Amino acid sequence: MHNEEIVLETENSKVRVIELPANVKAPWHYHTEVTDNFFCLEGNIEVHIRNPDQVIRLKPGERCTIETGKTHRVANCTNLRAKYLLVQGVGKYDFINSDL
Repeated sequence: MHNEEIVLETENSKVRVIELPANVKAPWHYHTEVTDNFFCLEGNIEVHIRNPDQVIRLKPGERCTIETGKTHRVANCTNLRAKYLLVQGVGKYDFINSDL
């Protein structure tokens, strides 16, 4: 689905550079302790949020934060690859799948 490079990983934080191929969407999920901070590096990414439904479109240099417990997914809805920096913390990492 995607390529990723772990930049930093500790007990309470994780930093990765993630490359999404064209037209790829991650599964819907949430985290019980960590906050996600998305920084678009290349291409365009979309961060989809549920309840209330929202789409945040990011271009290189733009960022957004998704708070703990918020169901979301990241997507590349273009025909070109996209790359983003994901900073997660502070807390124990988990990935609770919530696909419908």
